[in-house]
Amino acid sequence: MQLGVEIADFSWVGDDGKALERLVGVARAADSSGFSLIGVGDHLWQGPHAGGPEQPELECFTTLAVIAAHTTRCRLGPVVAGAHFRSPALLAKTVTTLDVLSGGRALLGVGAGWYEEEAVGLGIPFPPLSQRFDMLEETIQICLRLWEEEDEAPYEGAHHRLERPLSRPLPVTRPHPPIMVGGQGERRTLPLVAKYADACNLYPTPDLPDRLDTLRRLCDEAGRDYEEIEKTCIMEFDVGRDGSRAGELVSQLGGLAELGVTTAIGILPSDDPLGHVELVAEHVLPKVLDL
Repeated sequence: MQLGVEIADFSWVGDDGKALERLVGVARAADSSGFSLIGVGDHLWQGPHAGGPEQPELECFTTLAVIAAHTTRCRLGPVVAGAHFRSPALLAKTVTTLDVLSGGRALLGVGAGWYEEEAVGLGIPFPPLSQRFDMLEETIQICLRLWEEEDEAPYEGAHHRLERPLSRPLPVTRPHPPIMVGGQGERRTLPLVAKYADACNLYPTPDLPDRLDTLRRLCDEAGRDYEEIEKTCIMEFDVGRDGSRAGELVSQLGGLAELGVTTAIGILPSDDPLGHVELVAEHVLPKVLDL
């Protein structure tokens, strides 16, 4: 099993001018100690689960670009980008730029979005959920078209139209940066995973085995190899301030590995993200790499 980290809580930013120093410290520690992925949450407001919009929140892709400049090996991507935030062409170009400047380390994590209060507060369109799922599928289709070398025929969708789908340079990663679809809904999300995605992003809930069984069935129906899809879980990595709960996390990760999860992405606690990266690297990572 591989471990990644998600930087989703920015309460450590403060107003002392040391945000860059703290971000780089976390990123370099994760990159050098064997984590496989550094993700950043894609929001403009902090979510209600972490204090709400009055708390600090850094823009996702700017943060990823800074991380790219200070790391050398970890994959980098949004966990996950909301399809309602950007035009698909802009999203494709942004991920391409990250891939080119990071030497081929970008991935596109993308989902239908959920934070209505954020969108309404900042004047960003937030259509009904069914429409956002339609937009999500068109977004994936457009990104794939823009990452191809040949096809410049117009793209006609219900929500997006591109007269000339052209983007240069192409990504370094070929045939394209991996696409990870976030969420585990059986009606819309998992069918999109089976049809398009290189990875899914699920939750370690009691119904996880059923969700994976559903994904396997959908892959069979779509003619996809279930095993070629990376199974990721997003979860908290809290080992305690001294690592005393590391054994609990190792046990939980072992159970996920038995279900077929190949990558666990840990949301770092807000009080000491660098310290937690170091504790997980010391007490957890060596014990799960062979799972």
